[in-house]
Amino acid sequence: MDISALLVFAAALFVAAAIPGPGIAAIVARVLARGREGAFAFCLGIAIGDVIWLGFAVAGLAVLAKTFGTVFLVLKYAGALYLAYLAWKMWTAPADSGLAALGPVRKESPFALTMGGLAVTMGNPKVMVFYLALLPNIIALETVTVLGYAELSLVTFAVLAVVLGAYCLLAERARKMLASPRALRVLNRVAGSVMAGAAVAVATR
Repeated sequence: MDISALLVFAAALFVAAAIPGPGIAAIVARVLARGREGAFAFCLGIAIGDVIWLGFAVAGLAVLAKTFGTVFLVLKYAGALYLAYLAWKMWTAPADSGLAALGPVRKESPFALTMGGLAVTMGNPKVMVFYLALLPNIIALETVTVLGYAELSLVTFAVLAVVLGAYCLLAERARKMLASPRALRVLNRVAGSVMAGAAVAVATR
């Protein structure tokens, strides 16, 4: 695929991904409350969701996705419910034993976290708008070959790794600055509220 087209796509995706939305809110809230534990798997699910939406756009299934949206509706509400569950866990997390209290009492399955991130992305209105409405104006999708799709997918993973990684690092640094039980309790409530807001955004758009 032409390098200039890949650069244009990368730049557009970077801007779109960096703008806070339900997915970013979910990642930041999770890292604030839990640290890096499980963050990679959750981010991987989000990136896979982006590549799936990219595939729909390239395959010309945008109209199909908009018209027969039952599956996407299910994913949308599944993602919202997952975020709501995480919000409740964060809100009720204990904070009487320092940072360790925020660590997961029970190790979460990487597969479950990946599927959670995937569900969030598949139901994220911001991602839908980018791939189904904006992307066709950025790249001539009808000219994209299988190799071109593979190249776009690699660019997608690279760009999201930079954007999501930056948000994770910033959230982790903010988390470490607040080490007292009282601060952690407030942090839990803030993270839970942000996650609940992300759940509402996914469910209502």
